[in-house]
Amino acid sequence: MTVPRLRVFMPNAYLLAIAFLLPSGLVAQALAATEVLEVRFEGNETFPDDSLTRAIVTSETECRSWILQASLLCTLNLDFALRRGQLDEGEIPRDAERLRIWYQRRGFREVEVAGGFDAQPDGRVVVTFSITEGPPVITHDITFMGAEDFTDTGLLNELPVSVGDRWSTLALDAMRDTLEWRLKSQGYPHVDILRQTVFPSEDPHRADLTFELEGGAYATYGDITIEGISNLDESTVLRTLPFRSGDPYRADQLVDAQGRLFGLEIVRSASILDCVGGRPECADLRSESDTVVPLVVQLQEDQPYRVRSGVGWSNAECFNFEARWTSRNFLGGGRVLQVRGRPSNLLAEQFNDLLCPQSGEGPYTDLTWLAAIDFAQPWVFSTRNTFNASVFTERQTVPDIFIREAVGLQLGLVRAIGPQTPLTLSYRPEFSRLDAAEILLCTGFLVCTNEDIDDLTSSKRLAPVGLSLTRDLANSLLNPTRGYRLMIDLEHASVGTGSQFRYNRIVSEGTWYSGITESSVLATRLRAGWVGSGSFDGGHGTRGLQEVIHPQKRFYAGGANSVRGFAQSRLGPRVLALNDPVWLLSQNGAACLPTALMDLTCDAALLDAGLFVSRPTGGTRVIEGNIEIRFRLNPDLEGVTFSDFGQVWGAGQSLSPEDLEFTPGFGLRYLSPLGPIRVDLGYNFRGAEPLSVVTSQIAPWNSGYSATERLTVDGQVIDYVATDEFAILEPKRPFGSGENRVQLHISIGQAF
Repeated sequence: MTVPRLRVFMPNAYLLAIAFLLPSGLVAQALAATEVLEVRFEGNETFPDDSLTRAIVTSETECRSWILQASLLCTLNLDFALRRGQLDEGEIPRDAERLRIWYQRRGFREVEVAGGFDAQPDGRVVVTFSITEGPPVITHDITFMGAEDFTDTGLLNELPVSVGDRWSTLALDAMRDTLEWRLKSQGYPHVDILRQTVFPSEDPHRADLTFELEGGAYATYGDITIEGISNLDESTVLRTLPFRSGDPYRADQLVDAQGRLFGLEIVRSASILDCVGGRPECADLRSESDTVVPLVVQLQEDQPYRVRSGVGWSNAECFNFEARWTSRNFLGGGRVLQVRGRPSNLLAEQFNDLLCPQSGEGPYTDLTWLAAIDFAQPWVFSTRNTFNASVFTERQTVPDIFIREAVGLQLGLVRAIGPQTPLTLSYRPEFSRLDAAEILLCTGFLVCTNEDIDDLTSSKRLAPVGLSLTRDLANSLLNPTRGYRLMIDLEHASVGTGSQFRYNRIVSEGTWYSGITESSVLATRLRAGWVGSGSFDGGHGTRGLQEVIHPQKRFYAGGANSVRGFAQSRLGPRVLALNDPVWLLSQNGAACLPTALMDLTCDAALLDAGLFVSRPTGGTRVIEGNIEIRFRLNPDLEGVTFSDFGQVWGAGQSLSPEDLEFTPGFGLRYLSPLGPIRVDLGYNFRGAEPLSVVTSQIAPWNSGYSATERLTVDGQVIDYVATDEFAILEPKRPFGSGENRVQLHISIGQAF
């Protein structure tokens, strides 16, 4: 058929004429490019197809994501679901040459590659590259000349190439770069490394390598010139550097120094240039010899003051607002002073049923806040150390569990022990008061009397000492696609730290991100925690409390950043709250005798499940895990499929893998400038389970309660009253079969 040739070689006027004369379907076929149905590789025994695909230009038609493939949208040949490959006949021999060079650089010097295509009945083509790899070249000998003076420095340890490896120019480049970097980091900035490969004529599949090392002169740092500063003092910049003029030259120190300069809040960009090799920036810096290396520190400062504010919303915290004012060079010296405030739970009561269903009910919908003044002092005893201090007041709620109000101080000493690896020693004394935690205290601590509850919920000292190690090598803060993050957090509180609550707590967490394709990412997370308690010094008359863990330090699971098949904090130990004990005495309810309620033998199993409120009590051990695949749908939209698992165990429960809850789900991410706006739907399989029932205790009306209103049961007044104490009924009630298995989570930022 010659019509496609007309499109390429004939003038546009002729094409227009043909377009009017030919049927429209034939014109579309004539003008359409030939589609590549598949690209095949034959004979590639060493390297997989996906590696070879990235080495060529020709590409096949493929589905934009596996989720579109699973939904059969790609099978229907829909344009929006497919990334179509188009045939360029002239590119096929060039791709064959690209593959040949690609193989040769990886040790296959005798490789042969041929390319061609076959037309299919539907007009599309299959492109095939036939590869004859041949035997690879193997490294038989490696000689290092000039390395005699560095045998004790670890220069030749764990190099990228060793005897027996397949010869590769890529590996040789890595070998040379590694040797050069190690020598520069040992004080030799003028190092020169020459490499040579010999292929013996009698054995062309053998490679003998020679690396000739010329270290040059051992050098020290010379004059250090600072450029680009206006608010910072030169002494501040010099004090930030981990070296001084006259110290031994180390290339790795320059990288570390650049990171420390970035750590100054006011620094927007930083670079350190060593005047080696005739840099134009060093034209005015002359060194008398190769043994002295002048440095140029180039900085770009940001504004000395910054004001930021933002508004957010989630279905657990409802609407919130945050504002910060920061002085980035407070009193000079790179110090930072910050004032911040964050009110949240705004309009939670008004929108509890619609926009904020996980914010709790009653007092849990009241306003919460955080207000703090933070101060940071760099260079404490060492350039690696930073001192932080913060004064704060806050009101925090964990919906349907407790409300906490606190005022306190946090002190911290941070030491950089590696790249993106701070070690923090902290002390956080505070006075805190609990509210709306009566059921938690009764079920978790067996503190059910009004006197003891008042003692535990009054203002108490909580003063833990903490040691935290973090390592963040992810490639992005808001939406990472590569790298990992690790965290280990230890806390101890006792009478020696000034705390009335005594405990030890360990939490570890790791996340890992890996690219599957150019447009999809595998993200995984694992978190585990343990807390053990000691005796409680209430300072009043609290009796029988040998082990009390502050509710804030207990573990809770479930929610937008946890196991997403459950609502906020709804995974783990829980109880059923029955606010009105009359239902237990009514003929329409359990119809227990008052004496059965008083001796806790009343069985609430006959009551309708809608009368109960499920309340989490937290636990002493937790395991959480998340696996999710994030895939791009378009430049601004990302899809996610996930599977979460986890469980929280109480002090008296044994750990068992059978207790883990698994919750699959899917979600969408809108990639806004503020971070991903996230919507997730999770599903849980949890069935009915026996739960303890907690209700108000009753007492005879004439036993000191004559002034209290008597209970009315089934329209009749009985001689019993409800007391301020709680009752935990001994028979447990099955609960959970009617709970909502689908959970919707909306928030900002990735789940982890």
